[in-house]
Amino acid sequence: MTKQENTVSLKNIIKASKNVYQHLSPTPLRYYQQLSDSIGAKVWLKHENHNPTCAFKVRGGINCVAQLSKEQRQAGLYTASTGNHGQSIAYASKLFGAKAVVYVPKNANSGKVAAMQSYGAKVVHFGDNFDQCRAAALEAANQNKGLFIGPTDDILINGVGSYGLEIMNDLPDVDVIIVPVGAGSGICATAMVAKTINPDIKIIGVQSAQAPAQQLSWLKRELIEADNTTIAEGVATGVPFINTQETMWKYVDEFVLVDDKDIIKANKILSETTHNLIEEASASTFAAALQLKEQLKDKSVVLVMSGGNISMQNLSKLIGD
Repeated sequence: MTKQENTVSLKNIIKASKNVYQHLSPTPLRYYQQLSDSIGAKVWLKHENHNPTCAFKVRGGINCVAQLSKEQRQAGLYTASTGNHGQSIAYASKLFGAKAVVYVPKNANSGKVAAMQSYGAKVVHFGDNFDQCRAAALEAANQNKGLFIGPTDDILINGVGSYGLEIMNDLPDVDVIIVPVGAGSGICATAMVAKTINPDIKIIGVQSAQAPAQQLSWLKRELIEADNTTIAEGVATGVPFINTQETMWKYVDEFVLVDDKDIIKANKILSETTHNLIEEASASTFAAALQLKEQLKDKSVVLVMSGGNISMQNLSKLIGD
């Protein structure tokens, strides 16, 4: 596979979808009247929380491991994750008989860790955040002659893009798509698909105000590190990635911050309305829609529910409030 074949493009996303659909089914895109009434728009949720790992990233993991050689799979795949990316690599590795090692922060979501282990991955707790884990995983891959897979590798983004194709197929007249931004693979894949098909579709990114590195970098058009104290694991990025930022600079129309307290409120509304388990990163999109309701009025809006892997501790707090 050449580098050109592995760059992010609509053509390569369509190719990647063939790998994805050998193992996954499309996820639902559902309209919710109550959510629509609260925003003053027509609101659909893209339920990526219905994937086997309860998160969108599994699509990228499958596309990646499907294209590796037998030797690469046997040598081992090394990665770092706060949870959902690690699950995707672990799940895909089990499908294809590959060895997987995932570095996670010491305080990682125990449910996500248990899921990775259930897929056969070796989980290594290391450091206090994703960035420390990433450095350790890269070093381990080099020492053991394994393959390091970063959360924003193009081969992953192409696989993730399959859900963008599903949105466009199910709702070709969509006006706005709001996507949570962690490392950036989800919004880059979505934007690439949507903007290539219809440049008039507005793509809005959202990140927690308690972890604004990606949003600040998008605004300044340069890489800016920032504090990362958010409760929303899926958007907990303190160090931006150049490849996803460059794609966002090209395709993303707006990028907003929402406070953790508003994410929690949004999550409670989503849980009560949709009867789904929704993790905080997913809820950030609804928090953003509430914040932007004036400009979304009467629009057809898709909110990407990137995952449903909320910790039992945080779920207990949500139910108790």
